[in-house]
Amino acid sequence: MDMFPLSYAAPLLSLALLWTVAVVTPGPNFFNIAQLAASHSKRHGVVAALGVATGTVLWGLAGGLGIKSLFSAAPTLYLSFKIGGGCYLIYLGLKQFKRKTPLVAGDSGSVGEAGRTLLSVYGQGFLGNMTNPKAALFVATIFATAMPATVPPMLLALAVLTMATLSFSWYCSVALLFSSRRVAGVYERSRKWLDRFAGSCYLLFGAHLVANR
Repeated sequence: MDMFPLSYAAPLLSLALLWTVAVVTPGPNFFNIAQLAASHSKRHGVVAALGVATGTVLWGLAGGLGIKSLFSAAPTLYLSFKIGGGCYLIYLGLKQFKRKTPLVAGDSGSVGEAGRTLLSVYGQGFLGNMTNPKAALFVATIFATAMPATVPPMLLALAVLTMATLSFSWYCSVALLFSSRRVAGVYERSRKWLDRFAGSCYLLFGAHLVANR
């Protein structure tokens, strides 16, 4: 039994390093959680981070079960998934341009609490992660690079746990940072332009996915 953790140490360390780079690189998940935390509350950001982590668990399982082989065997499936993910990001981007500035200034959390349920925020974090085809490709690449050709169940479980923990820890940190009074104050003063900036990022991410076949 003592040899099992030692034999898994190298692939798990490689996976952790590669996944850390993937997670901390700003993308749709980052902008999603940062904006939720700043415009709603710390709780909303953390719940969205939990949604992202749940999606990470599913992506990790898919990577261990050979999603790369599936997409290679069925390129039309990947293309459909890619276009669908891009359209979802474009939809999120358009929503940012339609957001209205609250009429009464005050605690940003009070406005957000009334407008968004925690379940909807969780779903947004989950869907934002699951509809990102780049996440699928990155997971497939990481498993092909760091994991053995046949992944034992115990190693797969540890790999998925590592990925989910890293994702949740990082995005919780993002939520805590952007929910601070100082950052929230900056957000409220610049809300219109920051919402448009986030919306533009969503639109660019989505258009890139749709256009690059």
